[in-house]
Amino acid sequence: MAERRGRRARTALQDVPVRRPEYRNLRNPFTPQTVFSDDEVAALHANALRVLQELGLKVLLPEARAVFRAAGALVDDDAEIVRLGADIVEAAVRTAPAEFTIRGGRRADDVWFGPGALVFLPGAGCPNATDRLRGRRPGSFRDFEELTTLTAGFDVMHMQNAVVEPQDVPAPVRHYATMRHQLLLTDKIPFLFARGQGQTLDGFEMLRIYRGLSHEEFATTLCTKTVINTNSPRQIDRPMAQGLLDFARHSQVLVVTPFCLLGAMAPVTVAGALSLQHAEALAGITLAQLARPGAPVMYGNFASNVDMKSGAPAFGTPEHIKATLGSGQLARHIGLPWRSSAGTAANVADAQAAQETAISAWAAVLAGANMIIHSAGWLEGGLTHSYEKLILDMEMVQIFAELCSPTAADEAEMAFAAIAEVQPGGHFFAADHTMNRFHTAFYEPLAADWSNFGQWTDAGARRADERATDIWQTRLAAYERPPAHAERLAEIDAFIARRKAEGGAPPGE
Repeated sequence: MAERRGRRARTALQDVPVRRPEYRNLRNPFTPQTVFSDDEVAALHANALRVLQELGLKVLLPEARAVFRAAGALVDDDAEIVRLGADIVEAAVRTAPAEFTIRGGRRADDVWFGPGALVFLPGAGCPNATDRLRGRRPGSFRDFEELTTLTAGFDVMHMQNAVVEPQDVPAPVRHYATMRHQLLLTDKIPFLFARGQGQTLDGFEMLRIYRGLSHEEFATTLCTKTVINTNSPRQIDRPMAQGLLDFARHSQVLVVTPFCLLGAMAPVTVAGALSLQHAEALAGITLAQLARPGAPVMYGNFASNVDMKSGAPAFGTPEHIKATLGSGQLARHIGLPWRSSAGTAANVADAQAAQETAISAWAAVLAGANMIIHSAGWLEGGLTHSYEKLILDMEMVQIFAELCSPTAADEAEMAFAAIAEVQPGGHFFAADHTMNRFHTAFYEPLAADWSNFGQWTDAGARRADERATDIWQTRLAAYERPPAHAERLAEIDAFIARRKAEGGAPPGE
């Protein structure tokens, strides 16, 4: 009898529906919110064009200045200043695509950018890592492996990112280790830093080999992206200018992102900072289009204010939110996909970190951002990537993804029969409508604990960050990589060995 009951229980368990949410290919359901009138947006755009024409910007790479000069810009090589006329800028922007698709290792991992697209990426560029078990430390290759593995395991993390700097790998060969790991880890789109032509071209070659593309196919297939940060105010340094040229000429995606902190590297007002941001972004986009008309580019926003008492960056502030909303308006004004960010200045994964990350992420979603970077794991204004915060933030990001799903309101969903079935003062727990749907009706929490105080106490009274530690350990141990392409991997390893023997590619070269 016991065996028969066990068999019946297993059969019943197999019949229980499983909730399988779809977190890929998200479309933002919200109408973009605004902070400026249409006339004010046009005035901001005109002010940015005036900055470029009358003041110009410093471009440290001679080749980039030559590209600008060939297009008719006024170039002072002694001062390294480039002044761009509005006609040059606006003609270049018109050649940039309004939408495009980056190809993953599988078609299921392709990512489309265009009006309404919503793509989430984890925190990136952090020199340090931290978790409750090992504490705060300089980022290592082990941290890079573990954090990229954790993010790869979430469908709602649509692309890979440079989560942490592996400082135990020498800079001239670091890009070989990070790209190789990304390619073997997942079919999601990898990230590539633009840290000099040598590293960029090495990354392109490794990616081309592992994706099984000919040189001709790679030249017409979008496979990766990089972030180009201008040196606000009004400067493009050599590596960034070289990255703009290299990625554009190889038709890979550029996310042109000024780093404008109100009161520090940008004017203290939102409108002033956005005028500067817009001018610098337009200059970078223009250089990419002059190098290769039609090169895939994204407008980048990373503007917030500083704490005027210390000079430290602040995030999740009213000014940060307004700058994000205004950036969306400027990106739509020029008709390009655009990137924004979540963020926090908190030093640990506490209430401040959660509040600042959530409010800045909401700002980006409501502003209509197509790519939201630093949406999980980011601490200390980008100085540290936290394992526990990564898990806690994933709860927020998955809820955003749930909001992208349509909410039905047909006859069955409106539940008239269920309302009629339950008498006044009763409950719906046992109603047929509930019993038929309760397994899949609601979002299932990742780290949140919905038990009551007594249950929570009996289970050990564990805080959210403590539960997050268990979750990242479990998910890390359970992750399964896709099967490796053995012949392609052997070719990549031979390429890496040859390039290391040649000295690798030092940053900036």
